[in-house]
Amino acid sequence: MSHPNIAIVGATGAVGREMLDILHRRNFPCGRITCLASPRSAGQVIEHALGTFTVQATTPESFKDVQLALFSAGSGISKSLGPVAAAAGCVVVDNSSAFRMDPAIPLIVPEVNPHHIPAAWIGTNRAGKPGCILANPNCSTIIMLVAVHPLYQAFGVERAVISTYQAASGAGAMAMEELRDQTRDVLDGKPAQPKIFKEPYAFNLFSHNSALDPVTGLNVEEQKMILESHKIWGEDSVRITAMCIRVPVLRAHCESINLTLKRDVTVADLHAALAKAPGVTIVDDRANNIFPTPLKASGGQEVLVGRIRLDPSQTPGGLNALAAATEAKPARSRGVELFVSGDQLLKGAAQNAVQIAELIFR
Repeated sequence: MSHPNIAIVGATGAVGREMLDILHRRNFPCGRITCLASPRSAGQVIEHALGTFTVQATTPESFKDVQLALFSAGSGISKSLGPVAAAAGCVVVDNSSAFRMDPAIPLIVPEVNPHHIPAAWIGTNRAGKPGCILANPNCSTIIMLVAVHPLYQAFGVERAVISTYQAASGAGAMAMEELRDQTRDVLDGKPAQPKIFKEPYAFNLFSHNSALDPVTGLNVEEQKMILESHKIWGEDSVRITAMCIRVPVLRAHCESINLTLKRDVTVADLHAALAKAPGVTIVDDRANNIFPTPLKASGGQEVLVGRIRLDPSQTPGGLNALAAATEAKPARSRGVELFVSGDQLLKGAAQNAVQIAELIFR
């Protein structure tokens, strides 16, 4: 069996729709595709290049004769039905937070840690093989690690400080619609009417809307970036901190990343490491002030990386040393700064899930 039957759980949501698209764009070997969602969405018809699909309610019986189940319906559904699908023999790739920190379940970014998938799970012919669950990391973690991992491999990383600029797409289709509606209202002279978020969204930005720990001061999104990165790298020696902010952008997250490496590098060293990295496109034109933006990243399958430079606060001699550098005698530093952008619905969610499936059904 080379073409697995596929179930998409949460097919009517923003990520579920992108899962269909990315299966088509990446020419994934699809057998029968079943679109699943909540009972209230059952009966909807999805017209797509892969076919016409009538949405069915998700039940434990939905996974009979299914080899691949892509879950994007929230952690509650994943916790209740993910193990059911795996017990039925499915490879479950889950996009929620349900299993990410379970030590028995691999948390995978294909460009970073494909080796964490047990070899016994891999292979298109799954007859007689047990099902399994693999977890898709948080979108911000994925986008950050695709850009940082090449530098981690080449030079080592001691510390990472990340500031995120997260789009409405990270909160789903209803949040994207709220941004559209509020923008229209404000431009028409009407007040913004928050529904999904506590704060007005149009022409505003605010701390990420996930729950905040009153003791540490970190919200859940920031904690995820720390804990998930350590699990994916398989070690926790890298000191990581994050500040996650929601910005009025429809899709594609951006991140400002400041690193302390284990050894001195030049800007040319950074470009060389990133140029050969899978999943990375360098957008770094200093002469014309052209760098990553959400619009450039939207709809793309790669993480855009730019503003590639040395951090003067970590460079001996500071800004003067950077200004005095020449091509013959370039500045060197352990401090590095990047600005990255990646499509949250694609590389941050649906695409990463399909790439994980590609590692299994190859």
